[in-house]
Amino acid sequence: MAEIIITKENFDDEVRNFKDEPVLLDFWAGWCGPCSLLSPIVEEIADEYDGQVKVGKVNVDEQPELAAAFRVDNIPLLVLVKDGVIQSQSVGYRSKEDVLEFIGL
Repeated sequence: MAEIIITKENFDDEVRNFKDEPVLLDFWAGWCGPCSLLSPIVEEIADEYDGQVKVGKVNVDEQPELAAAFRVDNIPLLVLVKDGVIQSQSVGYRSKEDVLEFIGL
């Protein structure tokens, strides 16, 4: 499954009330170099681990309310949510292996 674009309008359905599997949120911006490096890794994980993790992308410039709600100070920021509850967060670029470990896969 491809990554899902998360907005304030679909956040409840796609993240908060989603109970089937963990949700990995990638907070990013187009002008962010490390975000550009992390993006293909996150996309790969979304495709390869479909059914084990749901992957959502949050553009902090387009979704400032979500960025504020998650207190995003630095990007890229990965947030792991399970059953509507934040499990962990990680700031900065990470290798694919590190992201998989972060998710618990």
